[in-house]
Amino acid sequence: MRMRYSFFVRCCLLPAVLSAVLSGGLSLAQDPTPVITVPNPPNTAAQQAKHYVVLVSLDGFRYDYPRRYGATHLLQLGFKGASAPEGMFPAYPSLTFPNHLTIITGLYPEHHGIVANSFWDPEREQTFVYSKTQSNSDGSWYSGTPLWVLAEQQGMRSACLFWPASEAEIQGKRPSYYLQFDEKLDDEKRVDQIVAWLKLPPELRPHFITLYYSNVDHAGHNYGPDSEEVRAAVHHVDAMIGDLLTKIAPLHLPVDFVIVADHGMVTLRGGPVTLSDSADLSNFHTEGALLYPKPDADVQETYEEFLAHPDPRFKIYRRADLPAYLHFDANPRAGDPVIVPTGPFTLRASASDTEGINKHRGGHGFNPRTMPEMKAIFFAGGPDIRPGVQLKPFENVNIYPFIAEILGLEPPAVDGRLDVLRPALKAPNGKR
Repeated sequence: MRMRYSFFVRCCLLPAVLSAVLSGGLSLAQDPTPVITVPNPPNTAAQQAKHYVVLVSLDGFRYDYPRRYGATHLLQLGFKGASAPEGMFPAYPSLTFPNHLTIITGLYPEHHGIVANSFWDPEREQTFVYSKTQSNSDGSWYSGTPLWVLAEQQGMRSACLFWPASEAEIQGKRPSYYLQFDEKLDDEKRVDQIVAWLKLPPELRPHFITLYYSNVDHAGHNYGPDSEEVRAAVHHVDAMIGDLLTKIAPLHLPVDFVIVADHGMVTLRGGPVTLSDSADLSNFHTEGALLYPKPDADVQETYEEFLAHPDPRFKIYRRADLPAYLHFDANPRAGDPVIVPTGPFTLRASASDTEGINKHRGGHGFNPRTMPEMKAIFFAGGPDIRPGVQLKPFENVNIYPFIAEILGLEPPAVDGRLDVLRPALKAPNGKR
């Protein structure tokens, strides 16, 4: 029966599905949400035998929230699997788009190119804005190979229920299933969609899946990390994780769960810091606190002007002289000079920059090595994860080779290293 069913799927069901996709008429019965289905090839026979990974991002979920606010499902997952009790270091800057790209490509922001949520590219003479479709769905902005692209390149289907860059075609590939970002999409339906994908026939079933929730980040920005609103948001998304685990268990599939956050959250202090109070920036193009010299600008002179008017709330560097551990000195998109805040202060280039100023009680984007509140959660559990493993703080760039190893994919050269998270794997040699 198995051979006959597989033959039917390959010869009858799959061509019909792909034909419907090409004609724009597909609506899989299992899909409770408006999924965009791409006519990628089916899973190869070898990939059908592989395990599954569901990668979940809980935006803004600070490393100490699970214990502080009682995230019972996450804590139980960590008890049965692996966790980082003292947190995971986000890449600098600890912002949403740069870190989601670092997690999904294994590259620091200076290498995958998304150095901030919004930035100027001096070569393109264009601005990337994370919230604009014209930018975020244009694959030419992104460097590196996202995990869903890696999977599709190697004959394994993938699915993205939201993730920065998942709406873009990168290296000629898209995930087999994805959605256009809609923050209003019901949280429970997101769980149901993951389950629906895992119920598809083996040839069509994605083995790498992403899921995203922003509730905790919004609560942290609006009310601060110490608020009852953050506590409530933590309990809500933790319940969603519990629902996800409960609904997938009856499928009896070898699914590994990797639950992360892109960054933490800290209470902001004082009013905005205006950089033009310390130096003349009239010869610079600015995006937020990023400074891009125009052709007639004297960068060294501006740098020295900043030094002559020191402000304890930030440090000033020529880009080439940034501390090496920040991994932020190699991409012109970061600007020059580069301003690094020394505390939880909101920076802006000039007093006319009012967007987002004084609206938030909580913030992020700061140096995670000097501000522990920027550290994020990491939990992993499933058939390939050793139980009871507690990892010391590590950089999120190492998640990429970890997931590639679980999926049995051959990764490209990246900034992350498998050795960092290898202790969390049951099969350290990666042979499954």
